[in-house]
Amino acid sequence: MEEKLGVIEGILFVVGDEGINLSTLCEIMSINETEAKDLLLKLKKSYEEKNRGLRISYLGDAFKLTTKQEHKEYYEKMVVNPETNTLSQAALEVLAIIAYNQPITRIEIDELRGVSCSHIIRKLLAKGLLKEAGKSDMPGRPNLYKTTSEFLDYFGLATINDLPEITRKDNDLDNKELFTSIYKEENE
Repeated sequence: MEEKLGVIEGILFVVGDEGINLSTLCEIMSINETEAKDLLLKLKKSYEEKNRGLRISYLGDAFKLTTKQEHKEYYEKMVVNPETNTLSQAALEVLAIIAYNQPITRIEIDELRGVSCSHIIRKLLAKGLLKEAGKSDMPGRPNLYKTTSEFLDYFGLATINDLPEITRKDNDLDNKELFTSIYKEENE
């Protein structure tokens, strides 16, 4: 039972803002709905302790890990504090991907970066540099993200069209045999 609680907690962390519905959770864990509900309720109760900063919320037909509303004032201080208001290299990469491909889903951003970006997207949403721009037509109808006017202000741009143009370097890959190696086996 304890291991399953840990697995659910990990799943909720991994799915991030998207959350997970009960049937998908049951399928992933190979358990029935009653057991899934019992496990979620037990985990939810453990998060209700005063020494915990997270809670399990049921929003939009999905279970998600969220922060506690009663700690909101601390999170707001973190977001507006100039010392914590600098953008990491990863955040800049995510912003660039979104700015040049908007509107875009988190899954598409993850694919372009090669790593999960849900935490970074949450921070950028909190800073007001991103906003949700509707739902995609993809299966599961994930959120679409785009930059905000605060993004433009932050980078000193009048419009999104003022972004520098991206030029791609031609590596001449189209003309090369990708599976031919310059290295030869010793027996040849």
